[in-house]
Amino acid sequence: RYFLSPMCLLGRSRMNALESHLEIDEGLYSRQIYVLGYDAMQRMTGSSVLVSGMKGVGVETAKNIILAGVKSVTVHDQGDAQWSDLSSQFFLSEGDVGQNRAVVSQRHLAELNSYVPVVAYTEELSEKFLSAFQVGRRELCGPPSCPSGPWFMASSVFLPLQGCPGVVTIACEEKQEHFENGGMVTFSRVEGMTELNNSEPQPVCVLGKPLFQTLNRECWGIEPLSATLTHPKIKIKDKGKLTHYCTLHMAFQALHAFQSKMGRLPRPRNQVDADRLLELAQDLAGWQAPLDEELVRAFAAVSAGDLSPINAVIGAMAAQEVLKAASGKFTPLDQWFYFDAWECLPEQEHSVPLSEQDCAPRGSRYDGQIAVFGADFQERLGQQKYFVVGAGAIGCELLKNFGMIGLAAGKGGRITVTDMDTIERSNLNRQFLFRPQDVSKQKSEVAAAAVRHMNPYTNVTAHQDCLGPDTEQLYGDNFFLGLDGVATALDNPQARVYVGERCVQYLKPLLDSGTEGTKGHVQVFVPFLTESYGHAMDLAEKTYPLCTLRHFPTAIQHTLQWARDQFEGLFKKSAENVNSFLQDSNFLKVSGGEALEKLELVHSSLQEKPLSWGECVAWARRLWEQLFRNDIQQLLYNFPPDHVRHSPSYRKSGSSPSPLFPLPLDTHMAFILAASRLFAQTHRLQVSGDEVAARQVLLVLCLPPFQPCQGLHIPTTDQELKETSDTVGKESTMGHRPLPSLSALLGTGLTPLSLCPSKGDDNSNFHLNFIVAASNLRAENYGIPTADWLQSKRIVGRIVPAIATTTAAVAGLVCLELYKLVWGHKDLGSYRQSFLRLAEPMFICIQPCSPSKQQTWTCWDRIEVPGVTGSGEEMTLGDLRDHLQVILRKGNNHPLNPFLSPIRLTELVHCITGKAVPKDCRFLEFQIVCEGEEEDSTPPPVHVQLH
Repeated sequence: RYFLSPMCLLGRSRMNALESHLEIDEGLYSRQIYVLGYDAMQRMTGSSVLVSGMKGVGVETAKNIILAGVKSVTVHDQGDAQWSDLSSQFFLSEGDVGQNRAVVSQRHLAELNSYVPVVAYTEELSEKFLSAFQVGRRELCGPPSCPSGPWFMASSVFLPLQGCPGVVTIACEEKQEHFENGGMVTFSRVEGMTELNNSEPQPVCVLGKPLFQTLNRECWGIEPLSATLTHPKIKIKDKGKLTHYCTLHMAFQALHAFQSKMGRLPRPRNQVDADRLLELAQDLAGWQAPLDEELVRAFAAVSAGDLSPINAVIGAMAAQEVLKAASGKFTPLDQWFYFDAWECLPEQEHSVPLSEQDCAPRGSRYDGQIAVFGADFQERLGQQKYFVVGAGAIGCELLKNFGMIGLAAGKGGRITVTDMDTIERSNLNRQFLFRPQDVSKQKSEVAAAAVRHMNPYTNVTAHQDCLGPDTEQLYGDNFFLGLDGVATALDNPQARVYVGERCVQYLKPLLDSGTEGTKGHVQVFVPFLTESYGHAMDLAEKTYPLCTLRHFPTAIQHTLQWARDQFEGLFKKSAENVNSFLQDSNFLKVSGGEALEKLELVHSSLQEKPLSWGECVAWARRLWEQLFRNDIQQLLYNFPPDHVRHSPSYRKSGSSPSPLFPLPLDTHMAFILAASRLFAQTHRLQVSGDEVAARQVLLVLCLPPFQPCQGLHIPTTDQELKETSDTVGKESTMGHRPLPSLSALLGTGLTPLSLCPSKGDDNSNFHLNFIVAASNLRAENYGIPTADWLQSKRIVGRIVPAIATTTAAVAGLVCLELYKLVWGHKDLGSYRQSFLRLAEPMFICIQPCSPSKQQTWTCWDRIEVPGVTGSGEEMTLGDLRDHLQVILRKGNNHPLNPFLSPIRLTELVHCITGKAVPKDCRFLEFQIVCEGEEEDSTPPPVHVQLH
């Protein structure tokens, strides 16, 4: 029941922040910079924000804004903490009841981001006090809306700003010189704000590259709040609820009137209060729209509730709207957005209706939730056993929500969370359970401790194991069969598929979610009711042809992958080969072609062993010459520029490459310095890495001129490349000549090299410096636009852009689906798959797909067979064959190998796999192979029950 206040006063202070170009902490904000960009981040650092109301949704909003990195945040609340606040206000504890909510919350909020001062304010708000803020949010009775007044400025959506001229960003650099003060502009092909199109020419004032501002102050855009109360624009969330949003609009206004008159909210499930609220709504319906009376009564029944998942969703959306106003990035909400989750209530046809007694307050920290679902449901929540896979950004938000709703907080309840990663500084921007002092600690342990602090009754256990085939003995039958459900918080599609397969195997519901920037999704997979995770996902990973990477790149992604391959080969694989050669006597006992290639790498690595910093620089300079001049000239020798019209690979690349000249450019020097330092590290050479000394070496270093290699074949397709490699391997194998001993060739006293494994997300070494420099130099070779350091880091490290608001929203949506699982909803229409894009904002909820059927079974079905015979003996392979023949009544009775037929199933597994069946194994899984059957009619697996 919340909306954004019309306090969007973005004036001179914001422009000053833009002009000052404040330095942004990339180590902390890197994932968010990929979402917002530098300019938006700089604008945010000049905005002070007021958040009024420190109950559940208020603290969610403030948390997300502080993590984003605005200038300052003031939290306001005149009320004291109540028991009912503890159901969603995660920074309040039982000992804080009776203390001011803003004062208590400020202590915890201030720990989230050292760059954002947080101040508590407990007095009544006044116009003078409000004038100090650029962005405001108040907590009132009403749905989320964005009445920002008639003006708003955004960099990606051209809307003017209240009290200021509209500011326009010119994206095309070569066009930036065409504007001058007093010049006239018109707009065309503007999407979203069509009032700009074909307007009269307007004078402009140039603010400096790349900005100008229009001087026309004509008023258009967003309607004020007073107008939208009677004539609302409503953003549709759920396509299945097109008819009841107008009723909700009136119900919220009636609720505000009810609270003003009665001084309280309607009592849960109280018929008298529901009738009174309906009367107030009917008064509004006379001049607005038709009214759904049953919906209003249901609305009254739950209006006193306070659910942490709902607050997480609303708080995330509210915070994103504040950040839009503060940064000028993305499209603001226009103007009302209603969010509801009526499907979380018990299904009428499968349960007894809740009564007023069921939902009455108990003096419990869960009273806000009991008011909606009843006390019995709260007890059921406490008994749940859930497995959370991943304790990163989404994992932190999930655990916080689980703690607030009381999941596993009762007798027999348990939450197991596993994550093998440790906390990094860049995590602190989104993973709000972690603090700077937690860096390098285990994520799962710190997250579990934080949740126990929020709700001491939560039973949560932290593991540090990677969930996969190697840990199936730990996460085996007893573990999975004892679960009520699984929630994944993973960024690895393959790991998610594995978890999905385990959930199908053990018939456990799966809650899956993910984010990328402002986009997010939530999916629920229910045994026998929905499709499984593997059937819903497309895991095709984009790869690049090797010939494209080696000879014909067309995009910066190609050059970055090539540069990473160079790094791996020069500083990791070469060291591994040398170390294996020196330490493993069987190192070269492989096929001739592979042995020859390894031997050449070892020989090259040891022959060029440096003894000084100057030799490292000389090696790096020769490498530069080979990669960016000689290799390119050889390519041009084989494929002259006019070859473009003949070669498919060349034709795709668009133009022929050009060799670089060894000029004293920064990009050239960056490559040489990074390569020199990495070469020194690999050979365990302690050097200072002085740039001045490096330049002196380069001045006197002489390199031989390029001589093309006659007869060198350069493959133009991957198939041709494979055939060439096979030919080399065969020729090498046919030689049968002994391989020389490098230790004898180079003498004794050799020591193993130091490996430099690629760490694309580590700023403290020269790994990424080398990759970025090499990539950009190769891009210059081929006329490809280069990428800056941060963009290159994202591509190389496969970093997913992330922001706290999206993470909080999807975690809230996950918990709403969890409510339905705990109720045991049996109707597919009760569940929702959610897809959101907060930038627009777009919010879509749809019904999950039912499982596809193969004849009469789905992916959730299995054939269960007792593992013992009637005489109490363990089943043999012959017994299993006979049993299946009887129950399936299909196919011919094929004879079995007489030596296999009497063997017990556990012994058979041991013979085939080489591993003994664990004593705690509950069942063995077999797959039936049917001859003469259609390919898409694979029978369900056979589960032989051992216990």
